[in-house]
Amino acid sequence: MTPDAENSEPKQRGRPFEPGQSGNPAGKPRGTRHKALIALDAIGAEGAEDVLRKVVEDAKAGDMRAAEILLRRVWPERKGRLVEFQLPPIATAADTAKAAAAIVEAVATGDLTPDEAQAVAGVVEVQRRAIETAELAERIAALEARAGQ
Repeated sequence: MTPDAENSEPKQRGRPFEPGQSGNPAGKPRGTRHKALIALDAIGAEGAEDVLRKVVEDAKAGDMRAAEILLRRVWPERKGRLVEFQLPPIATAADTAKAAAAIVEAVATGDLTPDEAQAVAGVVEVQRRAIETAELAERIAALEARAGQ
């Protein structure tokens, strides 16, 4: 049996849009919010002032949880601090081992927290990669210069 000519055509032939083109170009505009979210915002806005007043009253009355809520909004936690410790100069990729040792020493003596040490080690790693990339570019340029002679 031979297949019918109708069944040999691809099933998607005659699609009303091209690949990469929206199937509904007249759809909702960007930024349109769901009606339920709009309603929740309205409900929240109605009671927000009363809730804030109550939290302030409770904080003044000694409720530490209420005070914490207010302070976190007014005076957010710092995400980091300025750290000072001796880090040897890093001029070559090999110098990063000395820097890593200095970071470990700073953690051991309590000058750095483990989180701070991890952040500093990340900066040292970026420096190592930059040095290695520059050294590699110099070596490639030297090899190309020799090959061109």
